[in-house]
Amino acid sequence: MIDIKLIRENPSQVKENIKHRGLDAKPVDEVLSLDQKRRETIQETEKLKNLRNVTSSEIAKMKKEGKDASEKISAMKKTSDDIKKLDEELTETEKQINTKMLDVPNMMEENVPKGKNEKDNIEVKRWGEKPGGDFKFLDHIQLGKKLDILDFDTGAKIAGSGFPFYKGKGAILERALINFMLDTHRQKYTEVFTPFIVNRTSMEVTEKVPKFEDDMYRIDVDDLFAIPTAEVPIINIHRDEILKHDQLPIKYCGYTACFRREAGHYGKETKGFLRVHQFNKVELVNFCKPDKSYTELELMLKDATAIVEALNIHYRVIELCSGDLGFSSAKTFDIEVWSPAEDKFLEASSVSNFTDYQSRRAMIRYRPDEPKAKPEFVHILNGSGLATSRLMVSLMESYQTPEGKIIVPKVLHKYTGFEIIG
Repeated sequence: MIDIKLIRENPSQVKENIKHRGLDAKPVDEVLSLDQKRRETIQETEKLKNLRNVTSSEIAKMKKEGKDASEKISAMKKTSDDIKKLDEELTETEKQINTKMLDVPNMMEENVPKGKNEKDNIEVKRWGEKPGGDFKFLDHIQLGKKLDILDFDTGAKIAGSGFPFYKGKGAILERALINFMLDTHRQKYTEVFTPFIVNRTSMEVTEKVPKFEDDMYRIDVDDLFAIPTAEVPIINIHRDEILKHDQLPIKYCGYTACFRREAGHYGKETKGFLRVHQFNKVELVNFCKPDKSYTELELMLKDATAIVEALNIHYRVIELCSGDLGFSSAKTFDIEVWSPAEDKFLEASSVSNFTDYQSRRAMIRYRPDEPKAKPEFVHILNGSGLATSRLMVSLMESYQTPEGKIIVPKVLHKYTGFEIIG
């Protein structure tokens, strides 16, 4: 969440930010109204507490002088009851404020391009060449069936539509991708292996619930969630901690399976790996000082694109416009890989700076290197480094031969033990 002080001191700026995102600014007015009610309640409570203190002193004095203090005792009891009632109202108001604050998105970085939707996103980089050939490119589903390495029908039989099943050299290739990415990233990041199931607090901290709860797989009996991304457990590593300034930046990489119901997201891109409920991903997360976060964002983007370049896959980087930017993000770049069969780019990674939006809710702070310095909120960045599903689409299709075989990228040979699938 953002700092409520910003809403108090500059509500027009917050509303303008929301307007550019194409969202309703009504929550800002609701927060302001509740915040005013909160302050009035606090003032009234302080007045009554002061009255109670004065009355208490008067009662003590009257008793000492042998006078009847019953009337003042009765009045003080009523004052105490009124204070208790106001305290309860204050607790409820603060709960309402916290709930409404969840409806206020993060403040965008000032240079984020303004736009309504993905059509207004800006391409900032393009790398490599489209794979060529005077033959018709088979898509990843056709290749998977032909080579007996992917079986979406068996996945559907076991779990349901959107749960892929890898087989033989397909399973080995998937594992090779994950190991290659982890081995590459752990040169700069600390590798972690986290739970795939988290509690509600962990989901709330990362703004996944309640806003996106319908998209999540939930274990009702324990109120636990299957993670939609490793961002959730990794960010919660430092929940409620004050870090030392010389610890920053703290960089983690981690592999997890990811689970998303994707409620209401069905459209034309539903076949095969183009939209799935379970997929594999290597995540990058960075906890850093606020004045370094945009420099770290560029570095994280470079780390993610280095994977695609090592695989020699044609890709582009897109900067998301205001209308397509994620709710919690201040700035985001998408990495899109080329699909020869689909004849278009497919999103394979998002790299984002969340500034202090998540750390404020998670209470992740650091103490600056200054005498008597108060703790400040860290900035948190995360990115896919990368998700394997659409990367696998691009790899299979880009490396296919006219005969319908798949050449394995050179950097994966030591992980697969074979150089071609055919």
